[in-house]
Amino acid sequence: MHFRSIASLSPLFASLVLACSITPAVGDSPAPSKKNDPPKTVLILPDSLPAPFSTPSANRGPSLVAKPDDVELSLPPGFKAEIFAEGLNNPRNMAVAPNGDLFVVESGPNRITVLRDSKGSGKADMREVFTEKLNLPYGIAFWKDSLYVANTDSILKFPYRSGMMKAEQPSETVVSDIPGKGYHGHWARDLVFNPKNGKMYLSIGSEHDLAEDPLPRATITEFNADGTGRRVFATGIRNPSGKAINPATGELWTTVNERDGMGDDLCPDYVTSVKDGGFYGWPYFYIGPHQDPRMPEKPEMKASVLTPDVLVTPHSAALGIAFYTGKMFPKEYRGDAFVALHGSSNRSKRTGYKIIRIPMKKGKPVGGYQDFVSGWMLGEDISAVWGRPVGVVVGKDGSLFVSDDGANRIWRIFYKR
Repeated sequence: MHFRSIASLSPLFASLVLACSITPAVGDSPAPSKKNDPPKTVLILPDSLPAPFSTPSANRGPSLVAKPDDVELSLPPGFKAEIFAEGLNNPRNMAVAPNGDLFVVESGPNRITVLRDSKGSGKADMREVFTEKLNLPYGIAFWKDSLYVANTDSILKFPYRSGMMKAEQPSETVVSDIPGKGYHGHWARDLVFNPKNGKMYLSIGSEHDLAEDPLPRATITEFNADGTGRRVFATGIRNPSGKAINPATGELWTTVNERDGMGDDLCPDYVTSVKDGGFYGWPYFYIGPHQDPRMPEKPEMKASVLTPDVLVTPHSAALGIAFYTGKMFPKEYRGDAFVALHGSSNRSKRTGYKIIRIPMKKGKPVGGYQDFVSGWMLGEDISAVWGRPVGVVVGKDGSLFVSDDGANRIWRIFYKR
């Protein structure tokens, strides 16, 4: 994979380069910068991807270990990461309640757990199971006076009042006929509401790694809050793992796990705004009009394929996304997107296992991304990792919560002036 020279970049990208160096790497970030060095920016260009099968397809799943004594997380100056809660079971997505409580989806035991910091200490001192006996829950969102939870095959609604830590009434099934967990395991159904029009958006990943799955697979599907008005919003998205509404533009954004099997550097995962009616290529094309040689050619569809906004190192497993809407972080972070990279399992050089920051200006990415929290991965040639970030959400106080299903923890990222 190649990177353009500074001279060939647009003026917007060139201005970014003056402040941040672009690293010519396709794996994980280079060695940590010295304290006063500008952050490294990774910029992967869609017109400079390698040919398919340039390298063999690897199978290198991680080995989870306890945190080594001599290892700490790496963050920009002024930021710190502390454990907010631990002893959870497969914590995945999260949602912040109106009173600041953190609702955590524990997909393993099929339950929702509420964490509360009643003393303002930065650590959860109260914990309660809100509901259980769910079916592979993942997506979670508050809307008006209800909590919505997306199982793998349905959407439930629970009555909610501020401060509630345990469901007091049975759930209502809002949508019941979502295709559930498939053969390849794309079972996670992320959920988000658009605050401007009340529409609800649901991720429905492909059933297979690469196949012509019927709709609504590989789509983002839109509903009204009561489950009516179903329509396919966007197609050709292999596994839209996380979603968020960009507060500056009102656009729906998603993170996407792209396909495997074509080598270390194909295909890049991506983070992108999602256009109503947009087609993003899966399974015939990838990253714009690049033809997947394993699929039938569809020349009549090529011109309609949309190119994603931000490409991420292949096989990073981009999951949770949040736009920073708080006031704790420095002003230059406000409006930026933060994305959790769960980490690779099929790349010869390990990558991911970190939180990245996508700098934005007026709601648009200015070019590439930077490491924000890293260190869970012990090395690109080492199988051992001690954490795997999944969900990202902005707390009521402006801190950033990160769920870690490797160490079964919730991290709180904060800035101390």
